[in-house]
Formats: sequence, C-alpha cells, structure tokens
Amino acid sequence: MGFGNWEFGDGKIETGLYIVPTPVGNLDDITIRALKILSSADIIACEDTRHTGTLLKAYNIKHNKLESYYEHNEETKASILIKEIERGKSVALVTDAGTPGISDPGYRIIKKSIENGIKIVSLPGATAFVPALVASGLPLDEFHFYGFPPTKKGRKTFLEEVSKQKATSILYESPYKILKLLDELIQICGQERQACIAREISKVYEEFIRCTLAECRIVLAQRQAIKGEFVLVIEGLKF
Repeated sequence: MGFGNWEFGDGKIETGLYIVPTPVGNLDDITIRALKILSSADIIACEDTRHTGTLLKAYNIKHNKLESYYEHNEETKASILIKEIERGKSVALVTDAGTPGISDPGYRIIKKSIENGIKIVSLPGATAFVPALVASGLPLDEFHFYGFPPTKKGRKTFLEEVSKQKATSILYESPYKILKLLDELIQICGQERQACIAREISKVYEEFIRCTLAECRIVLAQRQAIKGEFVLVIEGLKF
C-alpha cells in the first residue's frame, strides 16, 4: 500500500488552515506533501474520525488530535477551530474523500479563515469529477460542475438549467438515486444526449459507461444491484 513503512515525523508547520485532499479510492493517490501536512498539523479536522484514522494508520501517521468536522456541526466547529488557529495552532482540514469544499464540508471554515485574516494553504490533489471529465470523451474546453442535484425544492429548475447548458455538465449522484436522475434527464434533455457515467473512480471496480442518456439508463437498470458513487458527465446543448 503505497509508502509502506515510511515515517514522516512531526516536523513543525506554520500556523494556519491547510486544505488537504485525500484519495477518492486508491490510497496511493495521496500526495507526499499531504502526508507531511497530516503528520505535522496540530489538529486534523475530519468528516469521520474513524475513516481518517484508517488513512493515517495506513501511512504510519500517529495522531491523537482528530477533531470531528462535518455538515451538521460545521458552523459551530468552524468557530472553535478558528480560535485554535488564532492561538497559534495549525489545522489540517480533510473530508472522507476528495478535496474539502467540493460537495463536502469546508466552505464555512475557509470563509471564516479569510474573514479573520488567517493564512490558508490549499493543496492540490484528488477529486472525483476531474478524472471522470477527462476520461469521458466529451468536450473539455468548457465545463460546469453542478455537484449533487437538490433532492426536493428547486430540483426541476436545476435540471432544466443543466439541459440548457452549452458546456459539458458534471453531476454527482448516489447509487440509490441514479436511475431516477437519469429518468428525469432523459425527459428534460432528450434520450439522445451523449453522456458518460463514471463509477467508483480510482477503486477496484472503476467503470466508465459512455453512450446516450437512454442507453446509460438501460445498462444500469439491467443490473441486479447498483453500487458505488457516480459522476455523471453530460454533453452540452447543441444548436
């Protein structure tokens, strides 16, 4: 698994907020710089302490300063973590997978850090939508990332906007809602709109389905079980 028995130590890093992407699948996708930050930060603010603990264990990073930071406590914890940084601490922000703030918690503490004049270091790294977009075969010169569709209020308006988008569109969806989303998109965008479904990016069962929206729906509906996290890349509207 990647770096084996490498030791990264506990070297001092400057006070501030460090935005640290973590792998969306294969643990080898983490960067050496990310591992150094995680091993050195005073506090690691994470979406799930158990999940992040597993990642740290895989790279022999011993850390007992994991702080829970997720969607439902984000407002409160952001203020607490800002105070810790103002006291001279370094905080590494991670989510379960990918880059914090991209369809994941992170926006509030980043905004509060800026408002309080706190140094922010944003590391480049893993995101699910970039490899899905690049491997989709659809135009890359212009694209629009939408994230997860609204579940109720504003959903129809949201999908109509996607249907009229001239650039390539990117959406996230869960395995439990992907068929419903495809049904709605077929109705609004038309059956022949080209698309690519990327499933389980960077994991063992990584898969790309490249065809029309209608054909994507047929492929998935034929399966006994639909598993994995989905990135849906949709062709822009042609005139």
